[in-house]
Formats: sequence, structure tokens, C-alpha cells
Amino acid sequence: MNHEEKRVWMIQQLLREDSYYKDYQIPNEEQEQKNLLRALMNVRLPKPISEEFLTIQDAYLSKENAEQGYITLEELEPVDKSGQLYLWQGDITRLKVDAIVNAANSQMCGCFQPLHSCIDNAIPFQITHRFTS
Repeated sequence: MNHEEKRVWMIQQLLREDSYYKDYQIPNEEQEQKNLLRALMNVRLPKPISEEFLTIQDAYLSKENAEQGYITLEELEPVDKSGQLYLWQGDITRLKVDAIVNAANSQMCGCFQPLHSCIDNAIPFQITHRFTS
């Protein structure tokens, strides 16, 4: 499966999860497909998803991230003498680090507004790490 096929496959899987999307058509243009994928990921409630989906998602997002380029910890300078505290001003989705901190709302959930430009929506789409139970 090439990169474009992975994107379309993920969109198809996410559309099938909810009958609300039964009449949605997948756009032909790449950016419109990316926007639809991001929107579907933003509004999807936390629930189990197949290992196949996670594997394809990880491969797809890893390639997207690599094309953007990463900023590694070695490229940053610590702001304290212990060397354990770093501040970064820029696109945090480009940081190749173990963790980032994100503000949460009062429900401790992200934003569920499709394509909203808040950081809640940017992080899950760019970061490829996943939690498994």
C-alpha cells in the first residue's frame, strides 16, 4: 500500500465506524483528503481500533512527520543548569522528544471541533506514539 492508499484506507475505516458518515465522499485532492482524515481523527471518541489501523496510521504519520523534519533534543539548549528543562517556541509537533505537555479542558479531553487550529487537534495528528492497554 503506497502513502496515498494508506490515507484513503484510513479515511474509509473511520467513515465506516459511524453511520452518520455514510453519505460522505472521499475527495480527490490530496489536501482535501488530509483535511478529512484530520477532521475524522479530531472528532473520533477514544475507543478501541484494530491493530491493522494503528500499524497503517503509524507508517503514514511517520512519513508525514519525516517530510516535515524533526527537531531533536540535541538541537535545543537547556534553560537551567541541571540541563533538564527546555523551552521551545515553534511547532511542537516537530519535536522528536519523549513527551510534550498539553493544556487540557475541564473534562480533560481534547477539542472535538473538526479542523480547529487548537493544539489539541494538532498533536494527535502529528505524534505517532500510541498507548496500548
